[in-house]
Amino acid sequence: MKSSPKLKISISGVRGVVGDTLTPDLLIRFAESFGTYIGGGTVVVGRDTRTSGEMVQHAVLAGLASTGCSAELVDICPVPTIQLAVRQLGAAAGIAITASHNPVEWNALKFIRGDGCFLNYYQARELLDIYHQGDFKAVFSSEIKSPKRYTRAIDRHIDAILEKLGRLPAGSHGKMRVVVDCVNGAGSVMSEKLLKRLGCTVIAIHNKPDGIFPRPPEPLPENLTALCDAVRRHDADVGFAQDADADRLAIVSEKGLPIGEDYTLAIAVDHILGLTPGNVVVNLSTTHAVDDIAAAHKCKIIKSKIGEINVAEAMKAENAVIGGEGNGGVIYPSINFARDSFIGMAITLHYMAAKKKSLSHLVAALPRYVMTKKTIPCPTNRAIEVTAFMRDKFKNSRTDLTDGVKIIFGRSWGLVRPSNTEPILRVISEAPTEAESQRINSELASSVKTYLSR
Repeated sequence: MKSSPKLKISISGVRGVVGDTLTPDLLIRFAESFGTYIGGGTVVVGRDTRTSGEMVQHAVLAGLASTGCSAELVDICPVPTIQLAVRQLGAAAGIAITASHNPVEWNALKFIRGDGCFLNYYQARELLDIYHQGDFKAVFSSEIKSPKRYTRAIDRHIDAILEKLGRLPAGSHGKMRVVVDCVNGAGSVMSEKLLKRLGCTVIAIHNKPDGIFPRPPEPLPENLTALCDAVRRHDADVGFAQDADADRLAIVSEKGLPIGEDYTLAIAVDHILGLTPGNVVVNLSTTHAVDDIAAAHKCKIIKSKIGEINVAEAMKAENAVIGGEGNGGVIYPSINFARDSFIGMAITLHYMAAKKKSLSHLVAALPRYVMTKKTIPCPTNRAIEVTAFMRDKFKNSRTDLTDGVKIIFGRSWGLVRPSNTEPILRVISEAPTEAESQRINSELASSVKTYLSR
């Protein structure tokens, strides 16, 4: 297939710009490939709120039906809910239709296996081989199954969270006041309902599941102005922000200030290890604060490649009690083997209730590092070159080559790696001070740009 910056086929699935590279023909072929790959059976199919979602869903259903698969259709639904539903229904697989944090003109397919996790690298390669060969399973009309609608996925997800974590204890000052920003994405159909059942007073903004994103869907601090204002205006205890498919969670303190995506996971790790000590798995780009927290609880921390499936499989291998990614992705396997913003919200609220202190006070007590992130446009076919160049440039330094090139400078580090989802290179650095973090990031970014300009 011709390479295009508007089409990305990777371990994370296939994503592209609707009407340009992500066409109905391509979508049907990928659904046929997946139906062939799993050999039939039930597939849970859901989507985020993008306006292209229904078109994509029809194409996916057609491709699956042609291979004899039976679809359980959950329509607009958070990705972690779809992943959990695959397990709860004992389905063969699932397909989530979402481009996550990408702009609204993008859409994508994420492929879920029977244990509720995404395909790993080797499974994704097998799927791509089937796609490129075009030798799809085909059934006669008598074997084609009509999709069924499954309406209990969201309620069962909420039930699972409450069964494990429980409602919030009654506080001396009444219910916690929470503002949630769902970016008009898939979280809109579940967030307010969960928070109310937890026992909160809820103010929901950007809570219409219409796919008209009022801010960039990635929950970065610069995109959370409306949430910060709402937290201050409503004198709330905390603010939560999700991305379009509701697997990532960003948090705003009672002062109306973002605490940083990495501290979503840091809070979750501190709370869960306080209840159930055990192994922790995080990816290579997660803040070192999590290492410090695990050490304080006398627990082992394991680092994996970046990507949810890499973390999830390492968690299974290490029997981890908590883990995730530093982009706001909390994985709590006692409920769901997926990055799950709803679990992240529930854990954060229980953490605040247990400590009986404000969020800003709790975050200030955690180990503190400053992270700097940049993205550099890079054609997919040049990403390997850049990685090799950086590996050679720092061959005499302490490095970790598990995923891209991570250079370690004592308590500071810098990482250069190709994105799994976009034609870009990510340059990430962390240090105890902002000045040091920015210096490392600028030096690494400058090296990458100099090489690409050759």
